[in-house]
Amino acid sequence: MPGSVSLERTITHRLHTLSKLTDRVTQTAYRVDAGIPFSEGRCLAAIGAFSPLSVKDLAYRANLNKGQASRAAQSLVDQGLVLKEASTTDGRGVVLTLAAKGEQVWQRLMSVIERRNEEIASCLDAAERQQLDHLLDRLVAHARMAADGAGELDE
Repeated sequence: MPGSVSLERTITHRLHTLSKLTDRVTQTAYRVDAGIPFSEGRCLAAIGAFSPLSVKDLAYRANLNKGQASRAAQSLVDQGLVLKEASTTDGRGVVLTLAAKGEQVWQRLMSVIERRNEEIASCLDAAERQQLDHLLDRLVAHARMAADGAGELDE
């Protein structure tokens, strides 16, 4: 029967709550400690970690829709943090990589990300962190398979 489980005990609600609570603090840390807005920081982190990236790949890696990724990427290009070049394999596509200035900001940003991860998981002991890491990998892989099957990641 619907309603037999309280909303606050559902996985989706708790994951969303955790995401929103941690994002609030992380947004401030990105801006104050790395000098970059949150969505641009997510894109810069992804470009630094996975480049070269197309805008579609950036959206996937940064967990944004293509429009958000495109706007953030253009802002990063305008700031001189990211280089945008024509793709050699896709006549209409572009390839995004870090500029030298972007590499410096990316290093600061990665320090913020590492610190935030440590702060978020500080209530867990080493075994719990390892277990959470494993469980999150499984949940993400399962969700990706479901989203791929539903065509959700192309939006």
